[in-house]
Amino acid sequence: MKKIGFVTPWYGETIGGGAEAELRGVVHHLKDAGVELEVLTTCVEKFASDWNTDYHQPGLTEEAGIPVRRFPVRKRDEAAFGAVNNKLMTGLAVTPAEEELFCREMINSPELYDYMLEHEADYGLYVFIPYMFGTTFYGCQVRPGKSVLIPCLHDESYAKMRIFQDPFSQVAGMVFNAEPERLLAEKLFGVRGDTFTTFGIGMDTDQTGDAERFRQKFRITDPFILYAGRKEVGKRVDLLVRYFAEYKKRNRDSLKLVLIGGGQIDIPDKENIIDLGFVDIQDKYDAYCAAEMFCNPSEMESFSLVLMESWLAEKPALVNGKCAVTKDFVRRAAAGLYFDNYAEFEGAVSWLAQHPETAAQMGRNGRQFVLENFRWDVIVKRYLELFERLGA
Repeated sequence: MKKIGFVTPWYGETIGGGAEAELRGVVHHLKDAGVELEVLTTCVEKFASDWNTDYHQPGLTEEAGIPVRRFPVRKRDEAAFGAVNNKLMTGLAVTPAEEELFCREMINSPELYDYMLEHEADYGLYVFIPYMFGTTFYGCQVRPGKSVLIPCLHDESYAKMRIFQDPFSQVAGMVFNAEPERLLAEKLFGVRGDTFTTFGIGMDTDQTGDAERFRQKFRITDPFILYAGRKEVGKRVDLLVRYFAEYKKRNRDSLKLVLIGGGQIDIPDKENIIDLGFVDIQDKYDAYCAAEMFCNPSEMESFSLVLMESWLAEKPALVNGKCAVTKDFVRRAAAGLYFDNYAEFEGAVSWLAQHPETAAQMGRNGRQFVLENFRWDVIVKRYLELFERLGA
């Protein structure tokens, strides 16, 4: 198998972000499986950095055993990009010219694209992640027939830009994190076939937790719903907090809501809603074990690692019915319930609390679902089979 080039706007062993973490997991486990690979990226540090600034030196380095080849970025018109981006973020229509400006003035590296063209014989495939950045949009047009996308696609205004339709419909394959994402790509770009397939994200499934250790450390003895992740409106934690506060007004039980993770959110009922802030990873695993159930209220997920972690701890899940991805996971795994409004939230919480045996079986179903679908050996095998089909 020829070398695989993974193309991404930035790369680092410690930078945050779901796509960034997914890529690190994929390249490390594929390298461990004997795949020759390289990360092709820009000199920009991370998403939150200035996309006009080359933080890293250009050239080839090795980082935690992974070869990383970096290229300088082209200077961009931030004001022009920002004007179009604001329209997209607020749901306003944009013109074809504005779409072209959006792609041109976001993070880009012509030197990277030139390198890919000049050295294409050295690479069996180019794999791009995620979809909306210049490195993917322009990069996949260098050699569409040997390009594979891990798009991390959401049902959002960016994905519906007409400028993406032609180049993304020409690539050799796509790897999706969930089945609703594949269906969305089929609708938007017309892609289908056995090289446009759902893998999911690999999970380290050997996590262990201690419920009693968590209760003692944080002095939480009452039963509780757990939320783990960033506390922000975009994740709809505000909705969860509001719904739970209403639940406590209507139900005089001892149930609490425990929040773990960074960020700030207004909490109206501090007696029953406990915000532990950022905790270390072992405390998170212990929290999963101590919880009665886990809730992910987000309306927009492409996977949800925390949902899978809660299932590894055999906890039933509550998810937002407006999120196609987590709703699909819950239904396929038979491992929880979903809600579309407050009445359904209250009903789901009450039902799980009143049916502990069924709730426990849901948790066991969730664990089995993760083990069967998202262990790293399963994910690596899927990638190797795809690369073989594409003649890498």
